[in-house]
Amino acid sequence: MGPQVKIVQTDDVLPERADVVVIGGGIVGVSTAYELAKRKISVVLCEKGTIAGEQSSRNWGWVRRNGRDPREIPLMVESFRAWDEFRSRGIDTGFTVCGVLSLASTDADRARHEQFVEDARPYQLGSRIVTSAEIHEILPGYAGTARSGLYNPTDARAEPQRAAPMIALAARELGATVLQNCAVRGIDREGGRVSGVMTEKGYVRTSRVVVAGGAWSRLLCGTLGVTLPQLKVLSSVCRTAPIATLPDTSAYLGSVAYRRRDDGGYNIAPSTGLSVPIVPDLFRFARHYLPAFRAERKAVFPRLDNRFLIELATPRTWPVDLPTVFEKTRILDPRPNVRLTRAAVARLETLFPQVGPIHVLQHWGGLIDVMPDAVPVIDGDVGVPGLTVSTGYSGHGFGIGPGAGRLTADLATGANPVVDPTPFRLSRFYDGSPIRIVGGF
Repeated sequence: MGPQVKIVQTDDVLPERADVVVIGGGIVGVSTAYELAKRKISVVLCEKGTIAGEQSSRNWGWVRRNGRDPREIPLMVESFRAWDEFRSRGIDTGFTVCGVLSLASTDADRARHEQFVEDARPYQLGSRIVTSAEIHEILPGYAGTARSGLYNPTDARAEPQRAAPMIALAARELGATVLQNCAVRGIDREGGRVSGVMTEKGYVRTSRVVVAGGAWSRLLCGTLGVTLPQLKVLSSVCRTAPIATLPDTSAYLGSVAYRRRDDGGYNIAPSTGLSVPIVPDLFRFARHYLPAFRAERKAVFPRLDNRFLIELATPRTWPVDLPTVFEKTRILDPRPNVRLTRAAVARLETLFPQVGPIHVLQHWGGLIDVMPDAVPVIDGDVGVPGLTVSTGYSGHGFGIGPGAGRLTADLATGANPVVDPTPFRLSRFYDGSPIRIVGGF
């Protein structure tokens, strides 16, 4: 079972028309709906399961600028403005400035950190290289031997089980219609342009649709002839009982990462050993992902499980007057790799011996929607007029989600984009652009 997510009220009536229909109730989808409603644009958000039921509630809960791909930095700056706006408007996402520290395990790590500081300098993020002595000041009780790290004292955290639901509630208060257990079965076109969506609860006429479906986006976009080279990666996390002796600063410590929770417990996760399910799409997009597998060969491992047969048997097209795979699987709830989470806890106990035995309350897994260069697709020009795609956040979409929602809303409505969307275009995977793997903790 996944973590317990805050339940939000859903609307009962599907409007006949809307300016925009947003598909997907994760952090990006609800942030997009919030931005549209704030601009007095009529918007319907359709979620096949529950708000934040999948990866938006299963992530670490970091809101970091540290270590970002340089292409994401402007959007992350905008996202911090959005998180601050939520806080100023009383939208309780759990947003808390706590600092983020990433330790360098190797000379290559330090070189990457130094490069990030240089890349980020124009944005004045406050990230800096810290020494071993400073690390022990930032992390009291740390017993490791790291010689340097990348530190930003103004990076933050938020509560994944609460953030997206609270943003969805705020969107409803601004006039958005939010429907849960309402799968979109298909997107209609007239003259090649989006003209409406068929849901399990009826039909909505609209000329603009946003697909923010996370791990499901490739399947839905494929019905329109839009090919997203998207895969899924299994991440495993656990949460603990309250711990009084771990630092408040969120930290990446090489093989383990942690983040304090509002309830006094911690989210702990292995930062290596991510599992890539072996599925048919892994072979279809092998050439796109070779650079990523080479760059992350020590951290990512193929895994053969039941997902191969599940995805092999999943149809690519279907009649919209019958239940679809989106209704069959309301929420992706993969089994976590408990061996990895237990090893991460044991490593943390070694690095902070004063903590003593850590009491784990829950383990869970989540399927991360990834792109070949670990940078999302946020694009309103994908070959279908009226369709905007916002997906592939590659494991760091929670923190950037509110800013991504602003950019997605801009692209969906033709507004002046809050940041340059060029780095996030889908065509970069097909126009001969080199696939670059940049950034990382």
